[in-house]
Amino acid sequence: MGKKIITTLALKNEEIQNFICCLKQNLENLEANSNRVQEDLESEFSSLHAVLDELKEGMVTRIKQERASRTYELQSQLSACTKALESSEELLELANQTLCSSENDSFTQVPVTMAPAFRLSLKAKASDSMNHMMVDFTQERKMLQAITFLPVPATPEINVAECQVFDNTITVVWTLPEPDSKIDHYILEYRKTNHEGSPRAREDYPWMVVEGIKETEYTLTGLRFDTRYMTFRVMACNKAVAGEFSELVTLETHAFVFKLDAGSAHQNLKVEDLSVEWDSSGGKVAVQDIRKEKNRTSSPMHSPARTAMMSPKRAPSARVGRDRFTAESYTVLGDAMIDAGQHYWEVRFDKESKVFAAGVALRSLGRFDQLGKSNASWCIHLNNWLQQSLTAKHNNKARTLDCPIPDRIGIYCNYEEGTLSFYNSRTKTLLHTFRTKFQQPVIPAFMVWNGSFSVQTGLQVPSIVLCGQKRNSNTSSSNASLT
Repeated sequence: MGKKIITTLALKNEEIQNFICCLKQNLENLEANSNRVQEDLESEFSSLHAVLDELKEGMVTRIKQERASRTYELQSQLSACTKALESSEELLELANQTLCSSENDSFTQVPVTMAPAFRLSLKAKASDSMNHMMVDFTQERKMLQAITFLPVPATPEINVAECQVFDNTITVVWTLPEPDSKIDHYILEYRKTNHEGSPRAREDYPWMVVEGIKETEYTLTGLRFDTRYMTFRVMACNKAVAGEFSELVTLETHAFVFKLDAGSAHQNLKVEDLSVEWDSSGGKVAVQDIRKEKNRTSSPMHSPARTAMMSPKRAPSARVGRDRFTAESYTVLGDAMIDAGQHYWEVRFDKESKVFAAGVALRSLGRFDQLGKSNASWCIHLNNWLQQSLTAKHNNKARTLDCPIPDRIGIYCNYEEGTLSFYNSRTKTLLHTFRTKFQQPVIPAFMVWNGSFSVQTGLQVPSIVLCGQKRNSNTSSSNASLT
C-alpha cells in the first residue's frame, strides 16, 4: 500500500514538474513573441511615418513651386506697370507744358505718343489665392484612429453552385461573409474521398495543400478521370493569422461509368470486363429457337415484368439463352442507361475487323436487330467486308463519312438535346452528329464481327467537345437525312 502511494506521489510530482517546465516555456515564448510583435508594430509605424513625411515633403514642394511661379508672374507684371506709370507721368507733364504754350500743333501729337500706355493690361496675371492647395485629412485621421490589431479572418464559404467539374480539373469558388481588404492569401486543402454522402472526419487519404492563393477561386488540374469524389476546405489568412477552415464540401467529378452486359452479348462475342473479341467457336442457338423468337412481338428486354424490376440507372441484365443477341446481330450492350445529362465514352477497335459498330440503342432493340438497321439504334459503322467504308447509320439508312478511319472513337450523348456525336478521340475531330429526340432511355451499344474492341468509361466530357457542340449546334448534320 505504501509503495503504491509513493508511486502515485512520484507520478504527481513528475506531472507538476512537467507543467512547471511548460509554464516556464510559455513565459519565454510570451517574452519572445511580445518583443517580436512590438518590433513589428514599431516597424509598421515607422513605415507609416515615412509615408506621411514623404507625402508632406511632396506637397510642400508643390506649394513652393506654385508660389515661385506666381511670384514671378506678378513681379514681371509689376515691373511692366511701374515703367508704364513712369512713362505716363512724363507724358502728363509734357502735356501740361504743351497746353500752356502757344504751339497748338504740338499738343495734338500727345495722344498719339500716349497710345502704348493705354494698351497695358491692368488685370493681374496670377491670383493670390492658394485655396486649391488646402487639405482636409478628416477622413484619413478617422482611418488612422481606427487602426487596431489585425482581427482573425472570417471563415470562407465554398460556393458549390459556382464550382465547376470539367475534364480532369475542378474549379473551386468561395466567398467571404463580408469583404476584407486585410486578406493576404488563402489556403486550400483537398483530398480524394471516392464515396458518396457527407464528408467524413477521418479518411484514408491525406490532405493535399495549396498555399498562397490570391483569388477567391482555384483550379485543380491533373486529376485522374476516375476520381469521382474530392473533399475541399479553404481558409483565409491575413499577414498575422489564419482563420478557420470552411465547412467540408465534396465535389463529384461526374463521369458516365458502365460495364458491358455479358448476358446480352451474342454467343460469338467473348466479353472480358470492357473488352470484346469475336469468337467463331462460341455457342450456337438452335434453329427452332430462332424461329420461335422471330414470332415474338416485343423484346423481352422491354417486357412489363422486366421493366418493373429495372433500376432507374442500370439497364436490365439479359438472361443467358433468351435475351442474348443472336443470328447476325453480333451485339453487346452496356449495363447503364442514359436518361439525362451529357456523357462521353471512348471505344478502341481493330481497324481490320470485318464489321464494327458503336452507338446507342433503345431498350426495345430486338435481339435479331443489327445496329443502325432499325429506328431503335444510332451508330457509326465500319465495314471491311468487300470495300472499306465508314458510315453513320440509323433506321437502315446510311451516310458515308468522307474522313480517315480512326482506331479510337469518342462518343458524346446529350440526352436532353437529343444529340449523339462521334469524334476521332485522338484529334477530337467531329465525324458525325445525329440530332433527334430521345423518347426513351438509351444504352451504349456495340457490334463486332471478326474483330475486337475495348471500351473506356468514367471519362469527363472533354472541353473541346463541349465547345464544338456549342459552335456546331445549328450546323451539324441531322439524322433526318438518314430516315
